[in-house]
Amino acid sequence: MNKTIYILNGSNLNLLGQRQPEIYGHDTLADVERACAAVAAEKGFEIRLFQSNHEGAIIDTIHEARHSACGIVINPGAYTHTSVAILDALNAFDGPVIECHISNIHKREGFRHHSYVSLRADGVLAGLGVEGYALAVRRICSLCSK
Repeated sequence: MNKTIYILNGSNLNLLGQRQPEIYGHDTLADVERACAAVAAEKGFEIRLFQSNHEGAIIDTIHEARHSACGIVINPGAYTHTSVAILDALNAFDGPVIECHISNIHKREGFRHHSYVSLRADGVLAGLGVEGYALAVRRICSLCSK
């Protein structure tokens, strides 16, 4: 059984730690990667972290995951609210999917309250800061161990 978990990040998450720290905090994507790798290693899994500001690259990586990942943690950024294409790609993935948002999207602007990704996600974490990623990885490990 494949023991790789993909952690996918969408638009502007390359600026994590720099962009709007009052909303997203000071941790960087490298910090997220280290925390998730540690949780995965505890459970005998490994991670592959990917970030792109380009919707097609995210979709291509989801397609790749169909053959090389047991589960996906995804924070699509603003694509959460706009991308039927990412939803369609996730619908072609057979493993568990956890949607993760650093901020509580339900306390923000009204357009952020709708998520296309939630229609496919097996779980959603929002408002837990970057700690949500590690929790999502822990859940994927649990689901992929059954």
